[in-house]
Amino acid sequence: MRNYKEEYQRWLDSPALSDAEWKELDAIREDEKEIESRFFAPLEFGTAGLRGTMKVGLHHMNVHVIRWATQAFANVICAEGEEAKERGIAIAHDCRLNGEDFAREAACVMAANGVHVRIFDALRPTPELSFAVRYYGCTAGLNVTASHNPKEYNGYKVYWSDGAQLPPRHAEAIARQMDAIDIFSGFKTCDFDEAVQKGLIEVIGEETDEAFLERVLAQAIDPEAVKQAADNLKIVYTPFHGCGYKLVPEALKRLGIKHLFPVPEQMVIDGNFPTVVSPNPENPEGFYLAVDLAKKVGSDLIIGTDPDSDRIGTMVRKGDEYVTITGNQMGVLLLDYIIQARKATGKLPANAGAVASIVTTGMARTVCERNGVHFEDTFTGFKFMAERIAEWEAAGSWQYIFAYEESYGYMVGDYVRDKDAVTASMMVAEMAAHYSLKGMTLLDAMNALYEKYGWFAEKTVNLVMPGLEGMAKMKAIMDNMRANPPEEIAGEAVIRLRDYLDGSIDVKGLGKVDRTPFFGSNVLYFELADGSSFIVRPSGTEPKIKVYLLVRGKNSDDCAAKVEKYKEFTEAIGK
Repeated sequence: MRNYKEEYQRWLDSPALSDAEWKELDAIREDEKEIESRFFAPLEFGTAGLRGTMKVGLHHMNVHVIRWATQAFANVICAEGEEAKERGIAIAHDCRLNGEDFAREAACVMAANGVHVRIFDALRPTPELSFAVRYYGCTAGLNVTASHNPKEYNGYKVYWSDGAQLPPRHAEAIARQMDAIDIFSGFKTCDFDEAVQKGLIEVIGEETDEAFLERVLAQAIDPEAVKQAADNLKIVYTPFHGCGYKLVPEALKRLGIKHLFPVPEQMVIDGNFPTVVSPNPENPEGFYLAVDLAKKVGSDLIIGTDPDSDRIGTMVRKGDEYVTITGNQMGVLLLDYIIQARKATGKLPANAGAVASIVTTGMARTVCERNGVHFEDTFTGFKFMAERIAEWEAAGSWQYIFAYEESYGYMVGDYVRDKDAVTASMMVAEMAAHYSLKGMTLLDAMNALYEKYGWFAEKTVNLVMPGLEGMAKMKAIMDNMRANPPEEIAGEAVIRLRDYLDGSIDVKGLGKVDRTPFFGSNVLYFELADGSSFIVRPSGTEPKIKVYLLVRGKNSDDCAAKVEKYKEFTEAIGK
């Protein structure tokens, strides 16, 4: 195995580099730290595919890494046989810089390997890529996107035939193939236009949009409520320069929303995200233009979708200001609304079930239990939720009505197997109409749910640790907490520790007493004496440890005090 200096020199010497790429690498010749960061190891291929900053080098996103990964992906598809190649792959991209180029390069590699390609004619939401895989019966899917990451990033998100992100065995197979392939000479490719003429690459577009939208609109439970509220309901929308710009407004209009106000500056497609530091709907500061417009037009509701339109964030008027509805809160709102609206219309299955991630609020389970709906949790990531739903379908046990995770991702319907901000935007609009007829905003509705189900609060604290030193520090923190778990956290005794890496459950005073129903993920789940949960996991896509604080209290103030206490403890961990 080459060391990073040898790998750097190999890239410099390669005729595969363009003049611009060679100059970029030559410019760092005296920067030992930068050379090491680019060439110490390849980007790790996991079940989420690849994600990294766009630079020339082995550990970054660039055309060479795209071709390399795609050849490995093509080998895995081809190993499934001729039928798998004929069923082929659906390919999409979002608004990011180099997105279209990367998608077309991937299409050329797939086509050269005899894998039929369906590629979108322009940027499309991630959920529509998931839909296309299922709708066309493809063997696989590929989306060039870095979701809500900053503009420097791009990614390579991979799907299998169920429309969900790649299962671990296929991700591992691709990683093994990459180990065996030379990044510069081990791939096949072809000319894009010639491949289109020969029918090896098929360009898809509006007809797929229409099929997708038809199924999105079919999820509406009570369109009559929208009709009744439409004259007074106003919604401001921003796609943050990304893929939601077209289909989200179209879905809302077809639902019956009359007063929709897109943010003009952010309806412009631009991978530089010129109006926001971070195009992440989890960050309320990015909504400043939407808030200005909402105040101007008198809107009660703001909806924002991230660049690949799989996550949705919302803000709601409170007096003269606008406040965030968190991902956990919106999940509970939608869960309760779907249950109650389906009950009222006779559409709730007797075997209804819901799924959420293990880092999602405990309020979701309470809502389900109080309403006779089955509830299960999974690891973070919709691929795990999709697996659970598939298990239910195969067993004929539970019929899923909703799946979500705290990081602003929601899924309904059987036509996608990933988080879907297009459908979620429509469902949020319908729910807002329902409550507006009662004289309530979504904030009022959330407070009513707390009164009904009990008071919960959540906070995610990100301990950012960039670079090689950060990776080492993250590992050291996780290793230490696993080897020497704290007996108390912020003064509260740890009564139980679930280690989802090996599946062990450790109870204070008794030792290891049981096993978690699923394991294999680097997550430590501390259950505390006051009923709170303190959950620690490294991010799979960004250089940070995420700490999830899930608390339950007597009222709002009690919850807020607990969150603040655990937040202070958490921040000390990263120092």
